[in-house]
Amino acid sequence: MPKITLLQRANLSEDQWHSVLISLLRGLAALQVAAAHLRAQAYPGFATVQEPSLAFQGLAVATGFAYLAVIVFFVLSGWLVGGSLLNRLDTERAIANYAVDRVTRLWIVLIPTFGAMVLFGMATATLDPARPSFALDNAYSAPAFIGNLVGLQNIFVPEFGGNFPLWSLSNETWYYVLFPLLVMLFRTQSTFHRLLILLAVAAIVHLLNEAILLYFSIWLLGAAFSRVRIECGPFLRWALFLGLVAAAVFIRLKGKSHIAVDSFVQYLLFSLIFVFFLSSMQFQRARGRLTDWLNRIGRFFSEFSFTLYVLHIPFMAALLHVASPILGEGRLDPNRPLHLLVYLVLYLVLVAGAYLFHLPFEANTYRVREWLKTVLYARGRPVRV
Repeated sequence: MPKITLLQRANLSEDQWHSVLISLLRGLAALQVAAAHLRAQAYPGFATVQEPSLAFQGLAVATGFAYLAVIVFFVLSGWLVGGSLLNRLDTERAIANYAVDRVTRLWIVLIPTFGAMVLFGMATATLDPARPSFALDNAYSAPAFIGNLVGLQNIFVPEFGGNFPLWSLSNETWYYVLFPLLVMLFRTQSTFHRLLILLAVAAIVHLLNEAILLYFSIWLLGAAFSRVRIECGPFLRWALFLGLVAAAVFIRLKGKSHIAVDSFVQYLLFSLIFVFFLSSMQFQRARGRLTDWLNRIGRFFSEFSFTLYVLHIPFMAALLHVASPILGEGRLDPNRPLHLLVYLVLYLVLVAGAYLFHLPFEANTYRVREWLKTVLYARGRPVRV
């Protein structure tokens, strides 16, 4: 029988099997989203293709898990972000450090990406720098720029520059805010503080739409199961893994291909299997050539997964714009093998470009965090939070 243990601290050690899987899945999820969006931009819609080739059918199936990839991001974000906050609640400046960590995580990628998008918009005459806009419905306006930095896209402003995958960062931003508020609500001994927190939570709930609030439960699943270890044999682990794959394939073929209220149940069931599987993998990995290779691959792609997610749409637009004299204004032909090779080359350039873009920005996240904390805390007396 499996043994379920509630841990005193979330196990975030990198020598555990679940940590290897988390790194791999973060990288694969970003790669999947980029591949799906590139196919959608470069090829005609699958439903419009008459007698598609076997190769194009395979590409369409393989790149059809983008929404599931976002659900994976939500679960892993809860596991890592929520789990790490719970681990350090009793440390000095816990909430302040958490806030700095979350802001730097987002802005160190978003701000340079938005800057690159502005330059591309100016180069293609999409954006006129002589006529700045302050309209809420303008994707290149100043309110859209600021609003996307604080998670207000699809609430008050559109995604900046038409970078539509940024919708999920609105969810993430508010989950980052709601979770510490809920934690403090249960930990505070002050009735006045509890009342203030309740008012803040009520205001946020009133602000957000139903889907954002509903999918917060999936993020919370990740945070909760970061404290759960399931000790079991390989048979149950394989059963959970195969169940996870089967659920993903079923959703891909028969489920709803969007993230909304009416698709919540299918993603909740998938997430439950996912967290049970991750919890069953909380044991030390054996060192060996294969496991070390998997760990290195996972860490490599996970380190720039956020950059790839945020950057791939504007970079893709730039790539297709540059390649338009060669490719023409039309789409790639689904029935021409050479065009599949063109797709693969574009995809490799897209991933390589995201990696290079991450080097001066996302790769320095921890350095920027430590510098910012030093500056902020040097200006005032230490405060225990």
